[in-house]
Amino acid sequence: MNLGGIVFSALLGASLGSFLNVVAKRGVTGRPWWGKERSACEFCGKTLSAWELIPLASWALQRGRCRSCGAHLSPRYLIVEVVGALAAAFVAWRWGFSWAYALSMTGVCGLLINSLTDYETGDVFDAFAFLTGVVGLTARLAGGRDALLDGIMGVAVGWGLFALIIVVSRLLMGREGMGWGDACFMGGMGAVYGWKMTLLAFYMGILCGGVGLAWLLLRGKVKWGRGDSLPLVPYLSVGGFLTLLLGPWIFSVIGSRLQYFFQAGWPW
Repeated sequence: MNLGGIVFSALLGASLGSFLNVVAKRGVTGRPWWGKERSACEFCGKTLSAWELIPLASWALQRGRCRSCGAHLSPRYLIVEVVGALAAAFVAWRWGFSWAYALSMTGVCGLLINSLTDYETGDVFDAFAFLTGVVGLTARLAGGRDALLDGIMGVAVGWGLFALIIVVSRLLMGREGMGWGDACFMGGMGAVYGWKMTLLAFYMGILCGGVGLAWLLLRGKVKWGRGDSLPLVPYLSVGGFLTLLLGPWIFSVIGSRLQYFFQAGWPW
């Protein structure tokens, strides 16, 4: 992938990040994100012009303020756009413009929007997870029957892992250690990854969650045994993104003897 393609992908990722941020914010407040409702300043209510909605550039030119009332805007807008741009740039660098790129970008969108809703409210919207799964399976049609079957098995493995954890937690502790929204999220991502990459993404996500929890414990943000509830999807998303970039390479390193099992499958 040449530099021009990477820059184009970064701009696309920033635009998708801006759009998904709006979808997530409206979704958690019950407002429709489709239709004719225009974006407006959350302080003065002024409808924003197209020049005020350019990803990355508008924030920089306006110095993080509303042009109408001068109120400071949440840095969330800039952060999400930067994350989207960086994620898309790395995906383009890794895969080029290919079916792997298309599925990876679908995965990036699913990871990002579900992380936003889980971080803000602790909820994962089934509709977003379902949409990710549908797009992932549709894209897999290009790889033929085996690729589609791999995606369907990915849905089953992703959802089944969390379903098993939830059931065991209820039986042993009398409560659900994880939510069913997490299961739906992982099921939707399974359609993108395929079942082997889903297992790796789950493992990487749990590792990231462990590191994040240890950091929060050291900083005193959470207390051991206090029953604090932590959003899991953002950590799963970090592991999932690392899997999109490094998954096939990891399989190639550890799969010298069990080559059939440690093959990511189409399109990776």
